[in-house]
Amino acid sequence: MRAGIPGLTTPHPIGESLPAVYAEDEFAQRFTAALDDVLAPVFAVLDNWPSYLDPAIAPEDIVDWLATWVALPIDDSWSMERRRELVASAVELHRWSGTKKGLAEHVRLLTGGDVEITDNGGCVYSRTANGPLPGTATPGIEVLVRVTTTAAVDVARLSATVADAVPAHVPTSIRVVPTGRASVPG
Repeated sequence: MRAGIPGLTTPHPIGESLPAVYAEDEFAQRFTAALDDVLAPVFAVLDNWPSYLDPAIAPEDIVDWLATWVALPIDDSWSMERRRELVASAVELHRWSGTKKGLAEHVRLLTGGDVEITDNGGCVYSRTANGPLPGTATPGIEVLVRVTTTAAVDVARLSATVADAVPAHVPTSIRVVPTGRASVPG
């Protein structure tokens, strides 16, 4: 991930650590200087390790790597700001996984829109013995996303994310509409 950086010096030159007999040896000093050039980025990364673990300031390639640490699939088409926000929110997303709140937050992070989730699941009862149960027998989840522009939303990716978050037997309906519209026939 990190490579040689021209002009980067190491805080611990190997040549200075050699026995005194090699201090004046030109070949030994040049050889260890070459090793110093290779090791300088390693020392730079280790000296700044906490910064590499913070998605807000980590280098871009490290943000994608951190996403794998927190089991968060990242799409290359997303902006770096959106990736950083998703990785930073991953622990909270996992904490609320399987809940209406968690799904709404995940969809909001993916789309940048206002999310409304309607879930007909829950516990029901009837006051009449052997009578019909209230509500519907078929579970279902409707996800309504209001965004400024629908072209920016990857509906296939959004559908896959919602499908991963709900139980397999629960049918889902996803609608992405421009801001200001409540519903779309469909």
